[in-house]
Amino acid sequence: MTTLPELSGKVALITGASRGIGYGVAEALVARGDRVCITGRNEDALKEAVETLGADRVIGVAGKAHDEAHQAAAVERTMEAFGCVDFLVNNAGTNPVFGPIAELDLNVARKVFETNVISALGFAQQTWKAWQSENGGAIVNIASVAGLAPSPFIGAYGVSKAAMINLTVQLAHEFAPKVRVNAIAPAVVKTKFAAALYEGREAEAAAAYPLGRLGVPSDIGGAAAFLTSQQSDWVTGQTLVVDGGMFLNAGVE
Repeated sequence: MTTLPELSGKVALITGASRGIGYGVAEALVARGDRVCITGRNEDALKEAVETLGADRVIGVAGKAHDEAHQAAAVERTMEAFGCVDFLVNNAGTNPVFGPIAELDLNVARKVFETNVISALGFAQQTWKAWQSENGGAIVNIASVAGLAPSPFIGAYGVSKAAMINLTVQLAHEFAPKVRVNAIAPAVVKTKFAAALYEGREAEAAAAYPLGRLGVPSDIGGAAAFLTSQQSDWVTGQTLVVDGGMFLNAGVE
């Protein structure tokens, strides 16, 4: 028999969490006793995730991250179910195109920014107004190493993640001292979202990492758990790179 941890009294809202990195973050926070609201576009996948994580501690709200009505509904439902929203993890993201940025359809670029950046700002505004402005808390934005250096074929995604990193420091400045705001910048994590970057060539892709493997969702879950814990109470406005040592290879040999 597995004994579940006592409730921590803390509540998290995690966007884009029916699978992948968002699900890994939800697992980590539920494991330490948090109650969690997860969001996602696919209602069936969301229901399955809620059941697996534990319907006694987790609720799901289906919708598109960039939809302002969905943002408001997710925060409202979290408040109704749990009475607060201490932590926000902005994980929802999209990357619908691969190719040179010089040939990028500008409508696609707008979609990328709406989902990856504007939605994060919208959720931050909603949680700030609903709870955090008076009661404090923490926000974690899932960025990417693509926001820190050029990334061939995923330029729009990288530019949006650079904007996410800048949004992080802006929110950290404006929301202090009540709310700490940090970002996580993962390298390639083994998810369906990133499959095109490693599928069929995982060993070759992993060889570029000094730690010898690609990331897994629990790697990011652990980082998010730290950034929403008391152990990080004096950390804000930072971007934690979780990359298996990838940037170590950027030096001159």
